[in-house]
Amino acid sequence: MTKSVLLAGESWTSASTHIKGFDQFATVTYHTGATIFLDIFKDSDYSITHMPSHEAQEAFPSTLDGLLAYDAIILSDIGANTLLLHPDTWVKSQRTPNRLKLLRDYVDAGRGLMMIGGYLSFQGISGSARFRNTPVEDVMPVTCLPYDDRVEVPEGFVAKVVASHPVVEGLGTQWPHLLGYNEVQLKANATLIATVPETGHPLLVAGTHGRGRTLAWTSDMSSHWLPPEFSAWEGNARLWRNCLDWLTSSEQ
Repeated sequence: MTKSVLLAGESWTSASTHIKGFDQFATVTYHTGATIFLDIFKDSDYSITHMPSHEAQEAFPSTLDGLLAYDAIILSDIGANTLLLHPDTWVKSQRTPNRLKLLRDYVDAGRGLMMIGGYLSFQGISGSARFRNTPVEDVMPVTCLPYDDRVEVPEGFVAKVVASHPVVEGLGTQWPHLLGYNEVQLKANATLIATVPETGHPLLVAGTHGRGRTLAWTSDMSSHWLPPEFSAWEGNARLWRNCLDWLTSSEQ
């Protein structure tokens, strides 16, 4: 049976000004970091809907029934404000549902939620992702710091697997390097699966809330923290499949 997954975020638009002597002109480019992830699940038992950040502000489901159409939801590099500030509230000053509370209800109802790291994940760059003290943080297996939580590791680090868990089944211990992550704090009832060796900070954590399951992967799913060597690693596809298999499992 095909399982339905919503991937929200993992996209951005860049504006550049090109100056050539006296003259200048501007360009705007659109980017997505989800291509490799989506390719992994082509012709699989998962149907992945990618909702880019600029679409999610309006299109992300505003009812629990709308969320329950998905077996799992992944938030990747998309800040809390995008989900909180529907255009009807931001532009028209109208009341709209709190979609962070709906995500908490979604997990309580028995579905899976995963957050993947990035500059607008967890607390994010300059603290602007803003998931600290939100209903999403309530259900996640980690808590966010109250400030900019990025840890840049330009020299690279290799994940240390510290627990046997279905999410890392078949991956071994020799992973390619990563280049950074969001620093978070482990909740007491969570399962720490992998860490950053030098700091001991959580890298991969599993948890439960209500009848649902949650995962936190504090590094990236694409550049810049996840380099081409990791994307090309055969374990990359296995890791994401394992994550979705566990998130959508009906076993208690």
